Amino acid sequence: MNKIVISTGGGDAPGLNAVIFAIVKSATKLGWEVYGSRHGYMGFLDRDELVRLMPADVEGITPTGGTILGTTNKGNPFSMPVKNFADEEMLVDVSSKVMDGFKRMGFGCHIAVGGDGSLEIAHRFAELGMPVVGVPKTIDNDLEATDRTFGFDTAVSTATEALDKLHSTAKSHDRVMVVEVMGRDSGWIALYSGISGGADVILLPEIPFDMDAVCAKITENELHGKHYSIVVVAEGAREEGGEVRNRGKGEAGREEVVLGGVGEWVAEEIRKRIGKDTRSLVLGHLQRGGSPTTFDRLLALRFGAAAVRMAAEGLFDRMVAWTPPTMSAVLLEDAIRCRKQVDLKSDKILTARSIGICLGDKE
Repeated sequence: MNKIVISTGGGDAPGLNAVIFAIVKSATKLGWEVYGSRHGYMGFLDRDELVRLMPADVEGITPTGGTILGTTNKGNPFSMPVKNFADEEMLVDVSSKVMDGFKRMGFGCHIAVGGDGSLEIAHRFAELGMPVVGVPKTIDNDLEATDRTFGFDTAVSTATEALDKLHSTAKSHDRVMVVEVMGRDSGWIALYSGISGGADVILLPEIPFDMDAVCAKITENELHGKHYSIVVVAEGAREEGGEVRNRGKGEAGREEVVLGGVGEWVAEEIRKRIGKDTRSLVLGHLQRGGSPTTFDRLLALRFGAAAVRMAAEGLFDRMVAWTPPTMSAVLLEDAIRCRKQVDLKSDKILTARSIGICLGDKE
């Protein structure tokens, strides 16, 4: 092998550039040429979207947010949105063109950096014969096969900082502040930031919540002389017996609905039920932005270097996973099989309950 290609797909996450840095430096040391495919798989379809990456090109990018290669949420080659002659958008399977491009350019390996959706696509290409190594990327920290994903620590730090600032304004106005954070299927960001940021209520996808319990906690605060409350809610949290709230389908090429709205709904319910002045805030893409923390930089660098080692050893159709204390190679098929959810018997949950945080249930 003497030539590899990197792609970054799905939502951006702090640490992506650190992964790219480590791959370029490690592969170049082995004498390999490294290329980057811009915006997911576009470099396989259009040579103008393919860039040569030299060590000089990646100097200084480790502490920067985003990805120098760009990314997209609608770049699934098996269902790619394209315009027809009538300027109408339709979904087309261009996977064969991606395979042709990969072979034509003489690549020996594709290192795909992405979350569960991007890694599922990478696995499908591996089944078609493409040598693929996956690197896990999700700020939600919800991939079961790896102990931690880069970007999560930064997202938690961002959310915690926001909660710290909201305490002063909530206290000044005797308000309830409802903060919606990311977490489609798992409540890791909500739980970690909520505990660290002094939340009174944390609502997780793992625990269907009861608004009576939420309102009871806020009322309890009032009775004890605390006239403000902080509620942290993951975007995938739902009321007991209810559905996950969403904003409908996103752009063409995105298979999942866009979640959101639960924070505003919870805020409105609090206003209606107990008459408390309540505001809601969606942190949204702030959680994806900014410079990665030291922890995320180091983890991302380790992932990138390990991915190159796996490629050198011919460990394809596998994902790099952090299984403390070492990095390991996990079959992509196994890596994307299930989401990692918060263990309701974990010490974090026990800690939250012990210090008086309501988790939306009657416990």
